[in-house]
Amino acid sequence: MEQLGVVGKPNVGKSTFFSAATLAPAQIANYPFTTIEANRGVGYVKATCPHSDFKVQCTPRNSKCEGGIRFVPVELIDVAGLVPGAHDGKGRGNQFLDDLRQASALIHVVDASGCTDAEGNICPDGTRDPLDDVRFLETEIDQWIAGIMGKGWERMAKRTESEGAKLEAILSEKYAGLGISPIDIKTAMKKSPVPDKFTKWTQEDLLGFARELRIQSKPLIIAANKADLAPASNLQKIRELEGYIVIPTAAEYELVLRRAAKGGLIDYTPGARDFKVNDPSKLSPPQKKALDKVHEYIAKSEVGTGVQRCVEEAVFKLLDMLVVYPVEDEGKLTDKDGRVLPDAFLLKRGATAKDMAFKVHTDLGKHFIRAINARTKRVVGADFVLSEGDVIKIVSDA
Repeated sequence: MEQLGVVGKPNVGKSTFFSAATLAPAQIANYPFTTIEANRGVGYVKATCPHSDFKVQCTPRNSKCEGGIRFVPVELIDVAGLVPGAHDGKGRGNQFLDDLRQASALIHVVDASGCTDAEGNICPDGTRDPLDDVRFLETEIDQWIAGIMGKGWERMAKRTESEGAKLEAILSEKYAGLGISPIDIKTAMKKSPVPDKFTKWTQEDLLGFARELRIQSKPLIIAANKADLAPASNLQKIRELEGYIVIPTAAEYELVLRRAAKGGLIDYTPGARDFKVNDPSKLSPPQKKALDKVHEYIAKSEVGTGVQRCVEEAVFKLLDMLVVYPVEDEGKLTDKDGRVLPDAFLLKRGATAKDMAFKVHTDLGKHFIRAINARTKRVVGADFVLSEGDVIKIVSDA
């Protein structure tokens, strides 16, 4: 399952965002370091289920289908708040960074209202520049990545000089536990750029490489949270940041909607700009007031509360992924248990039929023979490039 890290300084609404996206329990309070241990929960991204194309009724297993929309699971990790100096262990920094090792992308929750200082303490409205929060978090992660490489620097340099070991191979070994691929490392070295010989690297070279490696391996989307309270000028300047996807979010409103929907008070599809009250007579005056306030906000917002949009853009735009459906019988679209279109998997755009086989099970990938495209009924090879919504049977000798 794809992992997204929910990050930011303390008291910006990280845990509220996490709870709203997953409905998983998380301690929420108006003071720094409420989150100590990482919270983990499952959120979803939406895709069009192919069952209507084939005129069948799906019976999903790893993802639910509602009204022709498949909700594909992703794991969200809500980590302890990050403060300046976290890479040196300040605050809960070391734990925070360690929890992010396997995250494919980061959702940086920023207090767009400017009401929390660098440590996450409440400050007068609008006195904190949210752009400072964007910069400091990235700097902390860069320093963390550089610090990992800095450990054993002399030994690494010696290996490249005396043993003739390739630096890319050494770095791949060094960062293997962080979900960083050899391709990430190769790309970062090209974009830095850094000296050919490792012994000539300076601290500036190391930080430049770490920054590029972070961009390649832990891409970041900004959730401009507390958008309902933020001055328009703050939202505008965050949106104008070059090279970022920025989504205005109101995580508290999304949490209200998800809980009301779970309790049967409303019908609400995550990400929608409207909802339906099932029985107004069952709402208490405070509930009605709260829902009216939320409705007024999301009706005006282009992204609703923004929480669902943020998760989906992290997956589909930032990570550039698509949804595919493996089956064992390409005619009936079933698995061995007779479930129709049972599973939905996320893969990087450009992934092949063989990549999909490995995603389903390592043995299928290792023993791949061919695949069958259920839409065209054609046999395809290992290098067949997948498209959004493909339904594929894998044939192997496993």
